[in-house]
Amino acid sequence: MAVETLEPTPSRPIESAHRRLVPTGKKPRSWRMPKTPGEWVVLVVCAVATFGMLVPVYVILTTALSGSTGAPSFFLAFPDAPSLDAFKGAWTKLHGSLANSLQITVPAALVSCLLGSINGFVLSKFPFRGSNALFTVLLVGMFIPFQAVIIPVFQFLNMLHLQGSIIGLIVVHVIYGIPITTLIFRNYYEGIPSAIIEAAAIDGAGIWKTYFRVMLPLSVPGFVVAGIFQCTNIWNDFLFGFILASPAAWPATVTLNNLIGTTTVDYSELMAGAVLVAAPTVLLYLVLGRYFVSGLTAGAVK
Repeated sequence: MAVETLEPTPSRPIESAHRRLVPTGKKPRSWRMPKTPGEWVVLVVCAVATFGMLVPVYVILTTALSGSTGAPSFFLAFPDAPSLDAFKGAWTKLHGSLANSLQITVPAALVSCLLGSINGFVLSKFPFRGSNALFTVLLVGMFIPFQAVIIPVFQFLNMLHLQGSIIGLIVVHVIYGIPITTLIFRNYYEGIPSAIIEAAAIDGAGIWKTYFRVMLPLSVPGFVVAGIFQCTNIWNDFLFGFILASPAAWPATVTLNNLIGTTTVDYSELMAGAVLVAAPTVLLYLVLGRYFVSGLTAGAVK
């Protein structure tokens, strides 16, 4: 009787394979020149769109730097004598409101992201009867315009004796931010294997321990995306701040609007104020932007 023997699989030449894995020290090129007419058309369209987007930013900066001399006669001309006087005047009028915006944005974004993370974790990993219907109802909140709920929200805060205060604005932004943060985190957690949850359950972890010990450390990209969304929306809010807050609690957007005088407008100071108000959200995106795309696409393919 013939006995079959297992023949060793011929190994690949180790030396040649090793040579292919050795880095050459040159990074692969992440860009290349267009090769087809269609690619050139796309490049030209993108370049024109970028130029059109940057022109208003350039005009705002040059107007802010023009100081007391006024804006240049040609809108693309750079000021002959650039000055920071307009920024000093705008800072004097806006620094209190900028502090209010910071006190509103940071806690509201943190709390809404944390609540959205818990909601997304439960809805994605521990679904229950009616969870899909509850999620659908929750998402409806994203499509309700601010103007439609402003009177009920005003009465709600008045009942809690929070109308006109910074805490009242924080409560409103937390409630209004829960739908979008829940959507972001639910999609993000869908991309995390359920085997991790099962392994934690085998080790005796409950739902809260699993969330805080296992899922929360994995949620940094989701928090970055939800945080950028929430910080941008809350910082740029005008309607809630204008109607629900007292003048002492006005956010920077409301005070910036009031820089427009009743008879004359100091455009240099107004543009400098716009730069000061827009700078925090721009810096936030520049610092955390590399996590933004990865967080957005997390859970997109499962």
